[in-house]
Amino acid sequence: MRPPGDRGGVGVRAGGAASTLPTRAAQGSVGRMEKRVLGRTGRSVGVVGLGCWQLGGDWGDVGDDDALAVLDAAVADGVTFLDTADVYGDGRSERLVGKFLQAQRAAGGEVPTVATKMGRRAAPHDADAYTLDAFRAWNDRSRENLGVDTLDLVQLHCPPTEVYSRDAVYDALETLVQEERIAAYGVSVETVDEALTAIARPNVASVQIILNVFRRKPLERVLPAALEAGVGIIARVPLASGLLSGKYDASTQFAENDHRTYNRQGEAFDVGETFAGVPFEVGVAAAQEVAEIGRRVAPDATTAQLALRWIVDQPGVSTVIPGARNGEQARANAAAAALAPLDAEALAALEDVYDRSIREHVHGRW
Repeated sequence: MRPPGDRGGVGVRAGGAASTLPTRAAQGSVGRMEKRVLGRTGRSVGVVGLGCWQLGGDWGDVGDDDALAVLDAAVADGVTFLDTADVYGDGRSERLVGKFLQAQRAAGGEVPTVATKMGRRAAPHDADAYTLDAFRAWNDRSRENLGVDTLDLVQLHCPPTEVYSRDAVYDALETLVQEERIAAYGVSVETVDEALTAIARPNVASVQIILNVFRRKPLERVLPAALEAGVGIIARVPLASGLLSGKYDASTQFAENDHRTYNRQGEAFDVGETFAGVPFEVGVAAAQEVAEIGRRVAPDATTAQLALRWIVDQPGVSTVIPGARNGEQARANAAAAALAPLDAEALAALEDVYDRSIREHVHGRW
């Protein structure tokens, strides 16, 4: 249970050993950033958060020191929302986030809200695995990894589609709230229809969905429905696995342990999680067009910042969660929140790239 009076970020576990890790974020240099309420959690979070998948694995090697530097840089520059999962590096991402949180508390720094996910540890990964007993076991492991008693937000981690319609699943989630294992629950989805099913449930706090310049379908129904229901939207894969950095070309190679190498055809998990489901060569060419638009309409911004600002501008989005492999990337991502909203010319040009080059590859699939 969160200690009395603790309302900011993950609840600390009583008696936890304090880390001595020094953090820039704890030294009073936290940047200003627009904040929005994260749906039914009631929490106010920065419009740019931090996705922590890469801190666990599947993006090449990120050392512990680099991972902690990413967390420190992000929070120092105004990030107040971190997103992780119990399967990222088999708990490594959660443990690194937990170490950072511990250091922040010890130094009196800002403690961000942390969302984690559960469900992908099930073997086999089928709908019948989503039981109260399994939820308790998964949550207990996450609470241990993060060093907390109450998890701020737990999301079902892209479960089989039928899970979103099972009353017993939501009853179990309500039990976890009553037991104070979790403060709120949401879902992470692959498809628009899954998102709409979850939004219709009265106590779902948030929906995490792929949304970026190359994945626009959620704009049609999901964001309006979430806005009307008061459900938060967490936009993931915002840079299409780096495509929207504009830095890749057709010859770019990734490490063997990077999903951008081994999951291009969906060999390990849903192909939409890799390059947003866009064929690599198609995405590289389209991203160069996006970069050119950026040079014309926002010459002082990077292509990645332009892409992040586009997401922040969408009505209904609570926060966007780009990843980062080093502190420089984390700071650059956070700075996207300070850009002016994109004008009509920029929005129309980006939509044209989607319609000409991307729509046929992704719009009907998710």
